[in-house]
Amino acid sequence: MKRTLAFGGAVAGILAYAAVAAPAAHADSVPAVNLAATNFAAQQVAAFWYAEGAANLVNATPYAVETTVSVKHSSTVPKTPATTKPGLVGSSGDQKASTATAKNVNLPRTVGKVFFIGADGKPHWCTGTAVQGRYKNLVATAGHCVYDTKSNKATLDKWVFVPGYYQGKTPWGIYVGKTAYTHYDFSVYEDGDRNYAFVTVYNGVQVTDVKTDKVRNWVDNRVFEDKASAEKARQDLVTKYTGWAGQIVPQPDPAHLAASRREAVKGAITPAKLGELTGNTQYNAENLARVAKGEASVTDPKWGKFYGLEITRISRKEYPGEDGWKDAVYYFKKDNGWYKATLWALYDVDYKLRGKIVDIALKDVGRLGDNVGGQGLAYNQKLGAQPVFVFGYPSGSHPDGNYAFTGKTLKWSYGKPSAYQAPAEKAENLQGIRSSFTGQGALGSAWLLKYSNATRLGYLNGVTIGVADTDGNQRYDTSVSPYFDGETLQVYQAAEKNWSGKIV
Repeated sequence: MKRTLAFGGAVAGILAYAAVAAPAAHADSVPAVNLAATNFAAQQVAAFWYAEGAANLVNATPYAVETTVSVKHSSTVPKTPATTKPGLVGSSGDQKASTATAKNVNLPRTVGKVFFIGADGKPHWCTGTAVQGRYKNLVATAGHCVYDTKSNKATLDKWVFVPGYYQGKTPWGIYVGKTAYTHYDFSVYEDGDRNYAFVTVYNGVQVTDVKTDKVRNWVDNRVFEDKASAEKARQDLVTKYTGWAGQIVPQPDPAHLAASRREAVKGAITPAKLGELTGNTQYNAENLARVAKGEASVTDPKWGKFYGLEITRISRKEYPGEDGWKDAVYYFKKDNGWYKATLWALYDVDYKLRGKIVDIALKDVGRLGDNVGGQGLAYNQKLGAQPVFVFGYPSGSHPDGNYAFTGKTLKWSYGKPSAYQAPAEKAENLQGIRSSFTGQGALGSAWLLKYSNATRLGYLNGVTIGVADTDGNQRYDTSVSPYFDGETLQVYQAAEKNWSGKIV
């Protein structure tokens, strides 16, 4: 659904939404959602990524949601309101036009990775870039690297930006996301033409000390009858401590049989133990031996479906020489063959909370823009008039299986954008350049106009939302971005006027 921006209107809400000409009730109906609303919540997020030697950063994988799009060239120039003109918002360097060539490029310090927990509950990353704003606290990326389009939750969890990230190293610190701003049409309708986001971040933090008391701080003896109770206890620890590293481990409970098959585990059991747990005296060694041989049966309407005998033919060598029980296995000879019958039961499953409380000391390292600078913003630019650099962390394979990029180091593409459309993404006003970037990890890549090799700054004029194989040769050849226009400017303006502050 396409909606027309009331140019000059206010932006409502968080995920901040550009005001639209439609009735205000539509914008107001979108719930306001913060990424980390309090200092303590932000400390928890930072500690999560720094815990266990930054294991969550190191083990994160590139985000693989909606990376491939089907696009076609468009002869129609992206539409912009008649009242808006091409414009630039200055970068932190406010530099002159670029003199760089495509042969020797100094990579920008502003670009890094955004990390978050995906809809699958696992850590993932996209590309993001620092953008200039009055409080020097702004990051731009693709909308679906902030807004959870997979599970339709409001925002992705534990969202942080790490400029210059490399294999667990955070040279300028971790910047925890505070508030995400995106266009109303993207957050509500998933309009591909508005697939971008601006995120305010707290001051960066680095770790100064990590302490773990191997005895006092370990949690290894809390067992719960059901998973929901274990999850509640885990969340209580997360809420209380900034550094909690642990997991919920299911374990058999041989003292109880399962009440249902939904939470059960199969395990061997002796005849005596089965009789004890069921209270049925028919479950004894003599009767169950006769059942194994097919000479008898027992009746148990309550527990019968939760136990059984698995009968397997064995060799004469494996047969112990005479019929009899050995723990949960009955060996017997019948009709010139040798057999074993293994008695099993479905045990109840308990849940153990295991982990440790980690005391992580953080120090403030200042504002994002003060540390790495901030790119300017360009909007309503004529397509094809000037080339752009695209900086990102492509990863994953081409359709033919070729792995051209690892996602470990920053890469770049260069070219003049032209108009594209992607009907399946509800996108009529896209821009695209020729690029061999693979989609995973490259989502959110910065499109920089007038990029200066000297200052490493330019004007953000797009963010990668997908890649395409336009000639069908099983190699990606095109990266696409929403066309940045006056509506993009208003979302940016709504975000950049908000202060974030420190978390420590």
